[in-house]
Amino acid sequence: MVSNVIDFYNDKTIFITGGTGFLGICLIEKLLRSIPDIKNIYLLLRPKKGKQIDERLEDFKKNSVFDRLKEENKIELLKKLIPVAGDIGEENLGLSSSDRLTLVEEVQIVFHSAATLDFEADLKTNININLLGTRRVVQLCQEIRDLKALVHISSAYVNSTLCEVQEYLYPAPYDVNELFELEEKLDNITLETKKQHIIKDHPNSYTFTKHLAEHEVKNGGISAAIVRPSMIIGSWKEPIPGWTISKNGPQGFLMGASKGVVRRLPVAKELIYDYIPVDIVVNNIIIAAYAVNQDRKKELKVYHCTSSTCNPFKWNFIESKINNYLHTYPLQSAVWYPHLKFLSSIFLFKISAIFVHLIPAYILDTVTKLAGGRPILVRLHTNINNSLNRLEKFIFTEWKFYNTRTIELHNSLSDHDKNLFNLDIKPLIWEDYFVNLTQGVRTYLNKESPKTLAKARFKNKILLVAHVGLQFALLGLIWWLIKTIFASTWTKTGFIIPFTYFLFDQF
Repeated sequence: MVSNVIDFYNDKTIFITGGTGFLGICLIEKLLRSIPDIKNIYLLLRPKKGKQIDERLEDFKKNSVFDRLKEENKIELLKKLIPVAGDIGEENLGLSSSDRLTLVEEVQIVFHSAATLDFEADLKTNININLLGTRRVVQLCQEIRDLKALVHISSAYVNSTLCEVQEYLYPAPYDVNELFELEEKLDNITLETKKQHIIKDHPNSYTFTKHLAEHEVKNGGISAAIVRPSMIIGSWKEPIPGWTISKNGPQGFLMGASKGVVRRLPVAKELIYDYIPVDIVVNNIIIAAYAVNQDRKKELKVYHCTSSTCNPFKWNFIESKINNYLHTYPLQSAVWYPHLKFLSSIFLFKISAIFVHLIPAYILDTVTKLAGGRPILVRLHTNINNSLNRLEKFIFTEWKFYNTRTIELHNSLSDHDKNLFNLDIKPLIWEDYFVNLTQGVRTYLNKESPKTLAKARFKNKILLVAHVGLQFALLGLIWWLIKTIFASTWTKTGFIIPFTYFLFDQF
């Protein structure tokens, strides 16, 4: 059966920035597996940790995302990946003259995914990577002789100052030329002192600079589209259900919860959280480039790759099930019996964290240090607590990102292309999805094979006995202390057991 999308991509050469990230690597896998007649894929890579780009590419090819290619005997397709030395944060993308000329002459499609996602990064860094980096990519695209499409991967949260967002370009939050003048004139410390005045209602420098970057694409005068994903989470179907290498969002706390070291989570259970599986985002990016080429008007299109208005997720959907997921797919490496509880505010979380996170972390880190290991739990929980103020807006705000244009894009495809490059998230069942994600976190983040599941379940039973035993011991100790302090009897102070259990259960 003929695929119009595959026909468009056949014999095309692609240039990708951010190809080694969670989204980028999944995009590359999908392109190679589903469109094997692509000519080449150039990856912008920079030397890192003493490794040159050829070494980094070889390490890249070992990623678990390519396991399906190996199973389908398509591993030879990885030879289509060509590393190009460069850096999104350098002038001219850090490209040599010869490499730039190669890209200008050979490339037809550009996917720009590179960005700094660090909410702690200063404004100067965000300007250089997210904003100037996009300008540098647009400048390259203006030189490319046979450019069919640039797809710029933005974020649904670039308009986080609004609670309801449509698929169009909103006015720039700041004059970009004035911003560049400030960035050049002021040192890092001085610029940070002026940051809040500059970014105004934006929650951080990331959303602010990514918003401005969209205008760089618009002003570039090239054939382009913008894809705005919300919080990208593990895969729904491809390449493997539940696959992830990202520790952000749900997969990150599932990783810690399955170890037994993350036991509380601040969430608003009744709010809609906009999560989108990575394979849906990948398909949207691929189809967006195809749509740009099909559009005779060559107007900049914005696509929301989101779930809040078509298949909304709330944590109360799975609150009663999540601990069952953790015990059905436990870890051999768990340090304590997993039990995750949701709390409705940062304040309650921080109080609870003292007892269920920090005190146990200090005890376990001390034991680890005495045994010659590397203590990490205190630092982990300290970092979590420190990050909460930066994340509070994202945890306790409900957004609706309307995706009418994305739905229209999906409906415009042939049935064959809909199956190959699905954009429709409505059939996704969130409960089933999180069962797969729990398994994916176990396999790909905690690095535990499904073959170890039987042993992990046996250990989980041992940890349950230890957990219940510790609870009885602590309640007994509290009972004895109250009896002793008030010189009372066991019978008269018996009420303290249910009272203490109820009190601690609130946190």
